[in-house]
Amino acid sequence: MELKVLNALDDLEDLIQNSKKVLGKVLLSEEVLLDYIDRIRTLLPEEVHQAKWLSKERERLIREAQQEAERMLSEAREEVKRLTDESELTRQAKESAEEIIAQAKRVAREIKSGAADFADEILGQLEASLNKSMSIIGKAREELHQSKSN
Repeated sequence: MELKVLNALDDLEDLIQNSKKVLGKVLLSEEVLLDYIDRIRTLLPEEVHQAKWLSKERERLIREAQQEAERMLSEAREEVKRLTDESELTRQAKESAEEIIAQAKRVAREIKSGAADFADEILGQLEASLNKSMSIIGKAREELHQSKSN
């Protein structure tokens, strides 16, 4: 098959060399040239046609791979932005939670302190009331003992 292609190219070369020349230019019929091109094209081995197809397919695959890479890169950028935003939200939520916890602890301490103060005050009043009652009871017993002795 390669020999036929080479023979066709040799024939074309002979045609060019033996054609009429005008001002250093070769005059050939367009139809004859196109006929030679068709002849050579049909004589080319299938591998040449496959190589041409493979070359086009390779270019298509490269374009698709580039588009896919750009899509993946875009998605990765969006994911990084989303995670950054989430991270910022998480940080803010954590700060807010820490502030709420600290405030709750302060309020709890204040309530506990207030409750202790209130309980101390009530117990103090109760103690004073009991002391007064004890004093009254003591006096009543003393009077009872005196009245018994008389």
